[in-house]
Formats: sequence, structure tokens, C-alpha cells
Amino acid sequence: MSPLPPSLDLDALRSYVLGLECGSFALAAQRLCRSTSAVSAQLKKLEQQCGTDLVMKQGRHLVPTASGERLLGYAKRLLALNDEAVLALKGELLQGEIRLGVQEDFGESLLPAVLGPLCRQHPALRMTTRIDRNGALVQGIREGTLDMALAWQPQGEREDLSLIEVVQLAWIAHPEWDPAPLLARGEPLPLVLFDAPCLMRARAIRALDDAGIPWRIAFTSQSLGGIWAAVQAGLGITVRSPIGMPASLATLGGVLPSPGTLGVVLLAASHETVIPHLILLFSVLDGDRPF
Repeated sequence: MSPLPPSLDLDALRSYVLGLECGSFALAAQRLCRSTSAVSAQLKKLEQQCGTDLVMKQGRHLVPTASGERLLGYAKRLLALNDEAVLALKGELLQGEIRLGVQEDFGESLLPAVLGPLCRQHPALRMTTRIDRNGALVQGIREGTLDMALAWQPQGEREDLSLIEVVQLAWIAHPEWDPAPLLARGEPLPLVLFDAPCLMRARAIRALDDAGIPWRIAFTSQSLGGIWAAVQAGLGITVRSPIGMPASLATLGGVLPSPGTLGVVLLAASHETVIPHLILLFSVLDGDRPF
């Protein structure tokens, strides 16, 4: 009788898939709330189970080998089936009320892509959703008026967040708006920003100050819709993520200094009743997130 093939470790497969999707196994460790050394040990265990190397170094990054590429598709299917089974068996937990806050930038794409199917699949779950600015969402978690919040990563270290994605920020302008003439004349760049305090505002100003580029505040708004309208009117440029950017606008290339990256995080209130919903939302976001 032929021996049975070894069973692949699902936790190790999840670490492997996340590591490749994030482009970093250190970021995967953050997503999984584990240490980098633990994720490295899982990768080594998976390679031993498969009997072959799955990743190799390419510059400063790890990329899949030919065998690793073949495994990736199977790994995603195995994990999807596992998550589907877990959610089906724990469906009785998905009831009651949960208060969710969503940052303006991805609220418009998140609602139809994720929350709509979630509510239809779990009608006993009463979801109350609020779209707001980052500071208000963080305050809502702190004061207990929100159970969870999908937000930009706040400044400073927090223990109640889980990193979902790291997003590249960009300078955004009307397609016909060209900063070159202003830069050549040394004139201040007109900026369209939220009032302070604002993570994006701070990133834009710091990037220009570090590069010695003069700037001025041309327009401020309390809403993201106002920001997009002002940029569309050609009043200036802004720093945002391309997530949810209107199709009528465009990102500027390498003309201006990069404003860097910013993490998308899921903040959670510190009580146990949120945990099943937190797990569910993470599973849905991993399958069909708008980032």
C-alpha cells in the first residue's frame, strides 16, 4: 500500500501567500500578528514538506522559485476552501450589532465590494457603518462609539490595530495641470488639503519642505468630495492614495518628491464580542478588498 502524501500546513501556506502578496515576509508577520522569526520557521517547514525551495533572493527581496509559483495557485485555493468551511461552521456567531467606521478614501469602493455581500450572506448581523475622517474614527474607537474602523495607520504605535495593506501615496492633479512652469520660476505650488491635523497634509508639506520646494495652501475642505472638486477645477494639487480617485484626475509622475507610503489598518475595540466579526471582515477583505 502506497504511503499517504504529507499534509501541507495551512498556517504555513497562509504565511507563504501573504509574504508574496505583501512583497515582504516581515509585513506578512505583522498581518498575522506573529514574529518575523516565526513566519521564517513556517516557510522553512513548508519547504521541508514540499521537498524543494519555494523562494529565492532577488536583490533585497524574496521571490518564488518555479516550484513556489506552482504552489501559489494551489495554496490560495486550499486557504479559500478552509476559510469558507470555518465561516460556514461559525455562521451562528455572526449575529448582533457591530458598529464599523470607514475612512473616506476607500468607503465608496468598500461598501459595494465587501459590506454588501457580507450583510446579504449574514442577515442576522446588524451592521451600522459610518464614513468619516481618520481622526474621528480613531476617537470613535477610543470612546467606544465604534467597534471597528478601517482607517489609515495613525501616528505612533498602537496595540489595537492590524495592518491590512501598505499603499503608495501620490500627487494628484487635473490631467492638464503641469507643475513644471511653477517649479522653473520658483513660485509656490498651490495645495488642496484637509485642515490640520491630517496625515496626508503632513506628508505633502514634509515632502516639499525636505526638497526645498515652496508651497501655499490654495484650498481647504472638510470633505474628500470637496478636495476632489477643487483639484478637478485646477485650483491646485493634493496628496492622496489613488484608491477611490475620480477617473477625471491623474497622478503626477516623478516630477515631485514622493510622499511615501501609508498603512491601511483595522482598528478594533478591546472587547471579545467583536472578535468573530473581526475575523470575518478580515477574511472578506483578503478575498475582495478595494486596495
